[in-house]
Amino acid sequence: MPTAKAAPGKLLLTPQDHTLIMIDFQSQMAFATKSIDAVQLRNNAALVAHAAAGFGASTILTTVAEKSFSGPMFEEIGRAFPGQKMLDRTSMNTWEDAGVIARVNEIGKGRIVLAGLWTSVCIVGPALSAIDQGFEVYVIADACGDVSDEAHERAMERMVQAGARPMTSLQYLLELQRDWARSATYDLTTGIAKNFGGAYGLGIIYAKTMFGAQEGH
Repeated sequence: MPTAKAAPGKLLLTPQDHTLIMIDFQSQMAFATKSIDAVQLRNNAALVAHAAAGFGASTILTTVAEKSFSGPMFEEIGRAFPGQKMLDRTSMNTWEDAGVIARVNEIGKGRIVLAGLWTSVCIVGPALSAIDQGFEVYVIADACGDVSDEAHERAMERMVQAGARPMTSLQYLLELQRDWARSATYDLTTGIAKNFGGAYGLGIIYAKTMFGAQEGH
């Protein structure tokens, strides 16, 4: 029988062990996205971006045909990473773009976390390619979207079957924090949750305002 230890499992993400790649959060891609409401998509993408920026996770921002077709990255993402260069591509599969791969290799981390549009094309492509090359891949399912529920769900199934690990945007934030006693990032985490965490964020606002509650005490 194994011995239990008060220690996190190796499959949990930390801010230092992965590269987040945010892919094609652009107007033209969002117009045809039907598997998730556009407001919810933007909110979840903002939550992920601010979590990664706040915790200092390595992040690559990439667009496809920004100037000629698809438009700029969602401004919520750009605000989280002021001044960071967007890597523009022609390839639908981010993993086939030499500039993006050069940046992945420069960062040099074996875990890749993906979020973007569309799930069945621009997320499946890099997910299956990275897995094939020996990377661990996580996909933030509710910060992805597709032209239909069917397209999104089949894409998620295909990636999971290949070994990708699905998660959600709020899960990503809370997994980076993981302990409310970590005071250095407590206000960061609860602040992001208040702004982008939906009903959970409302609960935090209520508890703090009404009776000064604080997790970890």
